[in-house]
Amino acid sequence: MSAPLFETDGNPVPDGITADYLELPDGKKLRFALFPASGRPLKGTVIILHGRNECIEKYFETMQDLSKRGFGCATFDWLGQGGSDRQIKDPMRGHINNFDRYVADFNYFFENVALPDCRAPFYILAHSTGSLIALLASPGLTNRVRRMVLCAPLLSLTHQPIGHNQIRRISGLLSLVGLGSMYMSGGPRPRETLPFAGNKLTSDPVRYQRNSVMYEKHRELALGGPTARWVHASCLAMDRVLDPDFKAGIQIPTLIIAAGADQIVSNAAIERFARGMRSTALVTVDGGKHELLQEADLYREQVLAAFDAFVPGTDTTLG
Repeated sequence: MSAPLFETDGNPVPDGITADYLELPDGKKLRFALFPASGRPLKGTVIILHGRNECIEKYFETMQDLSKRGFGCATFDWLGQGGSDRQIKDPMRGHINNFDRYVADFNYFFENVALPDCRAPFYILAHSTGSLIALLASPGLTNRVRRMVLCAPLLSLTHQPIGHNQIRRISGLLSLVGLGSMYMSGGPRPRETLPFAGNKLTSDPVRYQRNSVMYEKHRELALGGPTARWVHASCLAMDRVLDPDFKAGIQIPTLIIAAGADQIVSNAAIERFARGMRSTALVTVDGGKHELLQEADLYREQVLAAFDAFVPGTDTTLG
């Protein structure tokens, strides 16, 4: 059975895209989409990994940009968000028990959808939480994924009233005493999106409105705040990828694109992570906010130019 895709004014479903559900070993289902390349020569497939509280529809524009460049696209909604199944009863709560589940689901998607149905070679384009998951998965992707482009990776939060270690301890305690499914931050998504002024995600009012209308009209795709367990799991995942031994094992050539005006994730943590890593390069889009692929053309085109310069690439290390 095919899966539904939703469109709104200004964000139509692209011609040629197909969507379906992938049943996971435990019976949960992921909604995924495939979009063919329209440009030539054919260059392979880009696997797009979303951030928290994102969905396939949010990347229609990006998929069409990549298609024109000769790349097919494969993407899916993470378990617990978008059009995929939830893990707990309240569909608004962003919840996961462990980020290893995300990695396992991604590997299952790669084995059962990308490898049999998509053209090699494979590349990853990820945003925020998706970038963190890509890093967690990277040891198992060596010689399978040629290159990764990670936008605004979630390695540490910024502009928070308390620090990372305190967040990890508090969220861990709440999970330990049986309150892991409570909202740790925020609450249910309001029916009307907050005004554009003062938002921390993008400086582009048109794309902000486009995404806002999508979630207002199709609330089944939207999430509220993360649960305590999700927050604790994300903290443990960040700690793991920042460990020097883990970093040393990343062999896939990787381009990290930081947003210069990011108010969500820490650019200092991103810079520390990239420093001294032979397989990783860092580019900063000055003035860009957190959602670089939803940003104004001034910033978004810099991201696409960096992608074009780095992908497809044929060498195994960065020069």
